[in-house]
Order: sequence, then structure tokens, then C-alpha cells
Amino acid sequence: MTFSVWAPGKSQVQVNVDGVAHAMTAGDGGWWHADVSGDSYFFLVDGDETPLPDPRSSRQPDGVFGPSRRYDHSEFGWTDQAWSGRALPGSVLYELHIGTFTPEGTFDSAIARLDHLVDLGIDLVEVLPVNSFDGTTGWGYDGVLWGAVHEPYGGPDGFKRFVDAAHARGLGVVLDVVYNHMGPSGAFLDRFGPYFAGRNLWGPALNVTGPGSDEVRRYVLDNALSWLQDFHVDALRLDAIHAILDTRATHLLEEMAVEVDALAAGLRRPLSLIAESDLNDPRHVTPRSSGGYGLAAQWCDDLHHALHVFLTGEQQGYYKDFAADQALKTALENAFFHAGTWSSFRDRTHGRPIDKTHTPGHRFVCFLQNHDQIGNRAQGDRMPATVSPGVLACGAAIMFCSPYTPMVFMGEEWAASTPWQFFASFPDPGLAEAVRTGRRKEFAEHGWGESEVPDPMDPATVRNSTLDWSELDSPGHAGMFQTYRSLIALRRKHPELADPRLDRFKVDQDDRVVTLHRGRIQLVCNLSASAVAREAGEVLLAVGDVRIGEDLIVGPESFAIVAY
Repeated sequence: MTFSVWAPGKSQVQVNVDGVAHAMTAGDGGWWHADVSGDSYFFLVDGDETPLPDPRSSRQPDGVFGPSRRYDHSEFGWTDQAWSGRALPGSVLYELHIGTFTPEGTFDSAIARLDHLVDLGIDLVEVLPVNSFDGTTGWGYDGVLWGAVHEPYGGPDGFKRFVDAAHARGLGVVLDVVYNHMGPSGAFLDRFGPYFAGRNLWGPALNVTGPGSDEVRRYVLDNALSWLQDFHVDALRLDAIHAILDTRATHLLEEMAVEVDALAAGLRRPLSLIAESDLNDPRHVTPRSSGGYGLAAQWCDDLHHALHVFLTGEQQGYYKDFAADQALKTALENAFFHAGTWSSFRDRTHGRPIDKTHTPGHRFVCFLQNHDQIGNRAQGDRMPATVSPGVLACGAAIMFCSPYTPMVFMGEEWAASTPWQFFASFPDPGLAEAVRTGRRKEFAEHGWGESEVPDPMDPATVRNSTLDWSELDSPGHAGMFQTYRSLIALRRKHPELADPRLDRFKVDQDDRVVTLHRGRIQLVCNLSASAVAREAGEVLLAVGDVRIGEDLIVGPESFAIVAY
């Protein structure tokens, strides 16, 4: 059995296996090797007695400061041999966090709720990061060992059971991965070699451009491919790609897209890369043949911001620009509101327009709520805390009847009353206090008082953020669930509602009344309380000249749904 580790420029590397230290032999390219039998291991570099886990560890049963453990991917008994994958176009996504999706906070308990997602009409389940991070609870974006699955969730076998169970129900799985930074606790990679190149807002940034970066890039690419091949994941959501500083001629993301497409051909199932980006740059989702990176899709915050302002009236911070007249129409028709235009929040022009003739809408993921837009509010309050059920239903109708790829955040479908707040559980007292102070300062800059910010280290914050599934038994929450389910079913029944052609998509915005023209179908959402309007919060679907506003009527040529 061979243990290997990349540690260029080091004079001595040892591997301690099951309590016994063994000298490693230097090989080509800065790699060290040792043939030893055993399962539990860590490395010692240049005589330093600090035990270091394997940067490419597949399992960390005792946390990120404990020894790594051998793990054989071939030993898991998959049952999804007939799974042919799930393509992104036409699909509906559902974002969830394993630790707060159920009271138990494990993969196995999440499996018990997958039938709920099938009933709702979901196609792809997007899971927040499951990589190993310090502590027991957290959002997952502070991971430091990207190939090891967080043990409190159920470890690697638990995640494989989750993916296998999802595939058995016809659900694809999207995994959120973080390649723009390492977490603040347990980031030991720089002890081995030139993995890091400065810092960004969240922590150490990876060296993907400077000397020694070839192997660092390979580290990232191999991790991405492992999730797709070894864990049978169908897509990756790439966190904050704008923070990946790559000045090479071929960007890391383009290189990743090339390798993922090659793997998809070999596995004979679609594999997708979905980016989160603050750049409003259509090149990310432009095909490589046209000079782009070739990613399948990207999150579209502008659509969220325009919808949020239209539905809630909030205008603080980066929402300010989206209070402009016709802002929702602009964002809906163009995906980007800022497309080479002035951004007051940034105090500069921002973005670049998309080519609506050649760029399909399914390349942009739209949402009313997501983990960031809820969790980065001081109280972690969801939209139902601000707007009426009817207004929320209007927003959902716009999202599901748009040409974009819709995504639902866990509990949104029943207007969950539980907040989703920022939480972590760093054991180090100094780091824990630094995180508390940092969050309070950040929220203070956005106008929230210190008393409004929950303690992210308090276990009660996690409990408060956990879904209360019993809410589905109450009429109001059950009614919203039926609305979401009906809208998704409507999208599937009528291809016009999922048509991604942006050059054929037209929106009318007359003050608080918005009309989406979807081929022969019109969606009218009325948020006005004027005498002309029927009722504030009305959702009206019309086919041709037939407009029905009170009941769900299904016929060969007409249908309508009104929520609340």
C-alpha cells in the first residue's frame, strides 16, 4: 500500500501509520512516497512534530486536526446503475443544508425527506458543502480538507447513500464546492508546499497562477472529478468564482469544464458546472467554441435583487439600484440588470450584456431566496416574515414562469417560519470570538444593531435555523406548498413556461402589475391595491383572451391559478 504526498522543496517527510513513523522517499515533481500497510495516518514535514492530515484525505473520522483514514471508494454498494443523469435545462433545483434540513442533521435523516421533494416536483437537489471543516456545525464554506466528507453528517458512506437514494427517486444531486479559499481553522496545506497565494475576504486563497501552481490546479481538478465520479454527483455549484484569481491564458474554470465534459462522455451521463459569480460576465456560460469558459450555468443575483425589491420594497445597500423604474422588467428580460451600467453600491460601472439570441435562459439560476440572501441578514429572516402569502406566491409564479432555471431554498415551498441564520462551532475560543465580532461589525455596516445579531456559536442558533416539518400540517403552510407544487406542475405541463429563448421573452411592468409573455400564455402578477386591480397579491395566468382569476380551471385551451 503506497502513501503519497506532494511536498516540494522539503528535506524530510515521514508518514505515521497506525502509530508508527516511516521515512518517505522523494520522487519526481516534489512527490514523496512510502509503501506501508495500515489505515490511520498523518504526515510529519521537515522534522516538525506537528501531525498533519493528508491534503487529499478521503476521510477524517476525528475531525480536521485528527489523522486521516484510508478509504476505498470501490467498496460502496451502489444501486444506481440505471441512472442516466439529469440535465440542467428545464429542471427545477432545491437547495438544502444537511445539518438543518432535519432535526437529526444527517444524510440518512435527509433521505427520509426526499419523497417530499419528488412530490413537490424537484429535479435536482443542491446540497451545501459537505467537506470536512473544524467543529460539528457550520454552513460548510470553511472547509479545509475538500475530499473528506463531514463526519457528523455521516461521512463518505452517508453521502453516497444520500446520492444513491436520490437517484433511485429520479433526483439528481448538485454539490456546492468551495475552491476560492480555505477555512480559518485547520488549513495546513501551506506546510506542504506553495498551495496558498495571499488571502481574500474569507481566508487563504489558492495559488493557481504562480510558481508551483500546476500541482495546486491539479489538486482542485482532481477534487472536482472525484465528487462526480466517486460519489456519483451530477453537478457542482462553484462558490464565489470571482474570488479565484487566475491570470493564466486558460482559466482554471475553463480547464475544469473541459475535464468535466470529458468525464461526462466517459460516464455517459450529463455533468454540469454551475458558477456563483459577482462579475455579471456572460463569458462564464458562453461555449468554449465562442470564446467562453463553457460552464453550464451561473447564479443570477440581479434577478433575485430585482424581485426582492419589487416584492418587499427594501432598498438598502446593494438593493438601492433595483428600486429604479422598470428594474424588474430589465432584469427579467436581460438576466443582468447591471450590464455595463452604473452600480451605485460599487461606485462604478459593472457587468456586461449577454447575447440574448445565442444565450439560453436556462444558463441562469434564479431564486426568491437562497442560503446567502437569507443567512446574511442579521436575523436570518425569510421572505414570509416580510411579505404576505399572496405576494410570495406572485414571486414564485414569476420565477417558475420565467425562462430561467428556478431554485427553491429548503422550506420556502411551505413558507417556513424558521429563520436561517449564520452559525459555526469553532472549538478555539479566540477564533470563535473573532467570528462573533466580525459578524456584528459586518451587520453594523449594513444598519443592523449588535443586539439583532444572533450568536453564531450558540447551539440555539442552529436549532432555530432547523426546519420545522410539522408546519406542513397547518393549513396556511400546506396551502403554500400546494401553490409551489401547482406552479412546478404547470411549468412541466406547458413547454412555453420553460422556453429558455430570451429573444422571444417579453415583460410588461406597469407600476405594481407585471405581465410575462410566454408564447401563447401570459402570466399577470398584480401587487397593486388600486381600484383597477382585482386584489393585491393576485396571480393570474391567461391563455389567449381567456382570463380567469378565482379558480383553478383546466381545459384544452385555458387554465389559471390564483394563490390566496
